[in-house]
Amino acid sequence: MDVRQLRHFVAVADTLHFGRAAERLGMTQPPLSQSIQTLERELGAPLFDRTRRSVALSPFGAAWLPHVREALDGLGALPEIAERLRRGRSGRLELSFVSTADYSILPRLVHGFRQLYPDVDLALTEATSDMQIAALREGHGQAGIIIPDAEAPVPEGFAYRRLVAEPLIAAVPESWLAEGRLRLAGPALPPEAVISSPLVVFPRPAAPSFYDLVTGYYAACGGTAHVVQNAIQMQTIISLVSAGMGIALVPASLRHLARSGVRYLDLSGPAPELETGLIWRRDDRTPTLANFLAMVEAELAAA
Repeated sequence: MDVRQLRHFVAVADTLHFGRAAERLGMTQPPLSQSIQTLERELGAPLFDRTRRSVALSPFGAAWLPHVREALDGLGALPEIAERLRRGRSGRLELSFVSTADYSILPRLVHGFRQLYPDVDLALTEATSDMQIAALREGHGQAGIIIPDAEAPVPEGFAYRRLVAEPLIAAVPESWLAEGRLRLAGPALPPEAVISSPLVVFPRPAAPSFYDLVTGYYAACGGTAHVVQNAIQMQTIISLVSAGMGIALVPASLRHLARSGVRYLDLSGPAPELETGLIWRRDDRTPTLANFLAMVEAELAAA
């Protein structure tokens, strides 16, 4: 069967008259009757009960009619669906992100995109920067929010946009403050308290720029980082701090991650800044990605 036959069936079902149905369809009655007969033979059941004076839907035809209408309605919607896909107003956008972005730029970008494109399926995946770049290089996903490599922030074949840079602060166990184990300089943590404390940090292979930024601060303060534990998720790092395992240097936006047993303190003096940015393949022409990039530019301009 084809779409033409289905439209013939609906026209006759609506009018219950082959002559009026043929007129509506802009054809003569004999070809219409032949089309219906061909369709009935293909289906193996009559669609209409015919007499010399009347035409009525058969029980089979009456039961099949709603399904045919639904199928034709779906066909009629295809041009509009294609246009929405072409313009990126529907479809799918796969966005990956580092755990630190969950407390800074990610909620704002997700909210902005949802407001503009509610019909786009937005798929979010948390992953380290190296895993995101590897996945994008293999063609998985459209964009990633990463901590860029200080030595090579933009791998070949990719484009990059800086999103935010924020100072590092210290996450310290509250118990250490209560015990006097850490001495503060006013409300801030002085360098000597930082370099004398064990450190919980991302493993370097997973986040080399972040790791080097933290350990570089220790070196600039005249000390060496004593790493007692690595963790690849920021929530885990903060949990380990809460357990009293050590301190962590984290982006200032982590203040939004409230955890009992943890206090967030500014670093006295100049603090290193952590950059977070958006990366995508230069050759990716996905309409939803183009819309996302345009929204990111608008959000940054409005900030």
